[in-house]
Amino acid sequence: MKYRQYLLASAAAMTMAAPMAMAEDSSDPIIIPVHNWSSQIVMSHVVGQIFESMGNNVEYVSTDSQAVYESVRLGDVTLELEVWEGAFGKSFKEALAKGGLHDAGDHNAVTREDWWYPAWTKEACPGLPSWEALNDCAAAFATPETGDKGRFLGGPVDWLKHDAERVEALDMNFTVVNAGSASALWAEVAAAEKTKKPVVIFNWTPNFAEAVWPGEFVEFPAWEDGCDKDPSVGPNPDATYDCGNPANGYLKKAAWDGMKDKWPAAYETLTEISFTNPQIAEMAKLVDIDEMEPEDAAAEWLEANEDVWKPWTE
Repeated sequence: MKYRQYLLASAAAMTMAAPMAMAEDSSDPIIIPVHNWSSQIVMSHVVGQIFESMGNNVEYVSTDSQAVYESVRLGDVTLELEVWEGAFGKSFKEALAKGGLHDAGDHNAVTREDWWYPAWTKEACPGLPSWEALNDCAAAFATPETGDKGRFLGGPVDWLKHDAERVEALDMNFTVVNAGSASALWAEVAAAEKTKKPVVIFNWTPNFAEAVWPGEFVEFPAWEDGCDKDPSVGPNPDATYDCGNPANGYLKKAAWDGMKDKWPAAYETLTEISFTNPQIAEMAKLVDIDEMEPEDAAAEWLEANEDVWKPWTE
C-alpha cells in the first residue's frame, strides 16, 4: 500500500501547513458502509482514502444495501455513495421523508438496472430485445431447475428488484432464481460463453461487464411513476410492477444530516465527488477482472486519476 502511505504522509504535511483548515473536522471516524457489489466497495475505499488524505479517520462497515438508509438517517453510518434509482430509490425516499439524511448530490453517471442478455443469446431468440419475444422463447432458457419454464437469474434477494412480481404481472413463462452474489452473475455469463448458451440475467450499468460481454437490456413496458404502487399504471390494470426499471436512472450520494457540522471539510468534498460511468466501470474491473483487493484497487485508481479527485479536496 505504498500509495496509501503517500496519501497519509501528504495529509500530515497538509495538516502542518494548514492547521486551521484540518482542525475543523472531528477526529471521530467517518463510517462508510460497504455492500455486495464491486464498484460500491471500491468506490467506498476510494472516497475513504481521499478523506484520510485530508487528515480524517475512516472506518468501513458491511451493511445491508436497503437498510443502510435507515442507518444513515440515524447517524450509525455517515454516508452512502451509490444510491441507485432503480434498486434503492424507494428506500432512499422513505428515509428522506423521516428526516435525518439528505441528498448530497448526483454522480455524473446514468444508470440502468434490468434483465439483460449477452449478444449471442439473440441467435436463439431473434426477436430480442422485446420482452414479448423473450417470453415466446422461454423454452430456450429452461433448465432442470425450472422445468418447462425459462430461467431468469436475478441479483441477490436483498437488492429487492421485484422480478417475481413482474413475471406474474406480465404473465411470463419464467421462473426467477436469485444469485447469491454479483460474482455469481458473472460466473453464469462466463460459463454460458463457452458454448454460447442463451442466458438472461440481472445486470446494470455502469459495470465492467458491458466491456467484457457485449449485450442488451430486455425492453419491457416503459417505466412510469406509480408502476410499483398503482395497478392502473402500466399495461396490466390489476397488477403493479408491470413495467421495466427506469432506463436513465440517477446515481446519488446520501449523507447524514450531522456530517456537514461534524466533518465540514469531508462533507464539502463529498458534495464535489462525482464519478462517471467509465470511472465506475473501471473500479469494478480492478476487482472483478484484475482480481485486486478493494483497498489496493482504490489506491491504484487514485494514483492513476489524481487530476480527477484532487480538485475535489481543494
